[in-house]
Amino acid sequence: MTVEVKLGVQHTARELVIETEETSEGVEALVSDALASDGVLKLTDTKGKVTVVPVAKLAYVEIGRSVAGQVGFRS
Repeated sequence: MTVEVKLGVQHTARELVIETEETSEGVEALVSDALASDGVLKLTDTKGKVTVVPVAKLAYVEIGRSVAGQVGFRS
């Protein structure tokens, strides 16, 4: 199962959306470690692309289950 991570970046109108094979707990640990070290958050998506964001520019991080690929109506 993939996890969808939405990153809000300061002074940017759009959020970054990354789908990764990491677990929710794994992503949370990466974010916590990056914030503690005041460094960069580095995430790899399902296609192998790497996104690097300086934590000083993060506005928010939303971690959730991906729903991509679902067809039809949901109730």
